[in-house]
Amino acid sequence: MAPPTPGSSRRHVLASLAALGVLAPAGPAGAAPLPTGAGRRGPQVVHAEDVGDRITDLTLRSPALGGKGAVRLLTPRGWRRRRNGARWPTLYLLPGGDGDHLMWTRHHGIHRLADLRDTLVVMPDMPLYGFATDWWNHGAGGPPRVATYHLGEVMPLMERHFGAGPHRAVAGESQGGFGALSYTALRPGLFRAAAGYSGYVHPLQHPHTVRAGMTYLGLDWLALWGHPVRQRRIWEAPDPVRLAHRLRGVPVHLSCGDGRLGPLDPPGTEPDEHVPGLEDPENPFPEDVYSPTEAIMREENETLAARLRTAGARLTTRFYPGTHDPAYWSREFRASLPLLLAALHG
Repeated sequence: MAPPTPGSSRRHVLASLAALGVLAPAGPAGAAPLPTGAGRRGPQVVHAEDVGDRITDLTLRSPALGGKGAVRLLTPRGWRRRRNGARWPTLYLLPGGDGDHLMWTRHHGIHRLADLRDTLVVMPDMPLYGFATDWWNHGAGGPPRVATYHLGEVMPLMERHFGAGPHRAVAGESQGGFGALSYTALRPGLFRAAAGYSGYVHPLQHPHTVRAGMTYLGLDWLALWGHPVRQRRIWEAPDPVRLAHRLRGVPVHLSCGDGRLGPLDPPGTEPDEHVPGLEDPENPFPEDVYSPTEAIMREENETLAARLRTAGARLTTRFYPGTHDPAYWSREFRASLPLLLAALHG
């Protein structure tokens, strides 16, 4: 049989979703997202396409985001011929602060890893600087509710219609590392293992960096969790360090560089772009730090590691010289994969 053409592959996915009742009616090309109250309530798939061998892209209408979301799937063997009720162990991979869910295949090449051929991998996006959390929005709530999007919309859709099973693990880079640890702690029993690569895992340790980063991007930093003193409880609620005791029974992998040049930084590597307010005047960065962001992440990961050890968690750490760069996250993802897969398939 000849391999399907891209068009026939897309039609196959769309037909399957329509039969499941999960595909929303298509709107005109370029149309703005429908209001969250329009049509059916709850998230819906509005577009689906097979874009490569074992890779399927979904576009969602998300009430939690107040617009559209996107998910890339790396599917296991037999997934496209699956029968009703077929389930696979599922690995959720969360993006960094840029929200780019495509980097897991584009930058890290996870689709080339033979070890993932029997695992469904779900890669959801999030808004810029979404921080894997439901934003406070000055007490008003509402979008973006990123944690609700990931756990309350994407995950149920995956389990109802796309073969995701109850054996789950989660990992993420930078802000996605925060999400992986936070989600695991907030929802005991949901994930069997968690990993963070250069995770932003203790924002309360450096609240000025949240202010600096969001201000630099033109975002309202107080909309995220409010003021770190006046709204401290809101900052604490999803914080992995505060929740470390809830991670006792889960294998955890933490890895992070120190902000200095390391073996994967090529000759001529430039320092990180200057972000006003990122450096604490009372604790300036050493002169050989090229990546202040990674130096900050290292401090937070060491804090979390110490708390996890005190709590008796099953912790693996890999701390190394290096910057806040995808080359290190690709390496560390591969290093953590045996831990994640043992939890999923064990």
